[in-house]
Amino acid sequence: MDFSADHFALFGLSRAFRIDSQMLEQRYRDLQTQVHPDRHAAGSDSDRRLSLQWATRVNEAAQTLRAPLTRAQYLLKLAVPDLGTDRQSALPTDFLVEQMEWREAVAEARAVGDHHELEHLHHRLQHEIEQRYTEVAALLDDTHDYPLAADRVQRLMFIDKLLAEIDDGIAACDS
Repeated sequence: MDFSADHFALFGLSRAFRIDSQMLEQRYRDLQTQVHPDRHAAGSDSDRRLSLQWATRVNEAAQTLRAPLTRAQYLLKLAVPDLGTDRQSALPTDFLVEQMEWREAVAEARAVGDHHELEHLHHRLQHEIEQRYTEVAALLDDTHDYPLAADRVQRLMFIDKLLAEIDDGIAACDS
């Protein structure tokens, strides 16, 4: 195995947003079987250390590729390293206003313990996220429009945080 290989190459996957998640999981299990530290417990210190490094690398790579948001961020970093996807760029006012409205709706539902409304908001936002990931997939895999994909990924970071807030609100209502 090659430590310099990107996450996709590590799992024998094409460098794309749309991946075969079942294949990722199968290759993850195969690699973990090969590199797991328990398999090298009787080896030299160097073998055990290398095994631990590989197991960590495989785990980190799998976590990155499993989640659509981190997979998109990683693809952008590979495609255009100097694109600056880590920096926050100015988002359009209409998007920011929409985010504030969503957050207000979540805060209101949470304040009164309206589990039903939080579930409704969750489903609406989940639908929007799915649509946005479809757009990101097309931008990354089909048109290779990395600057626009970076903008859409930045927006998804906001939306992902909002979804986490909704999930927290639902959990608070359930307890």
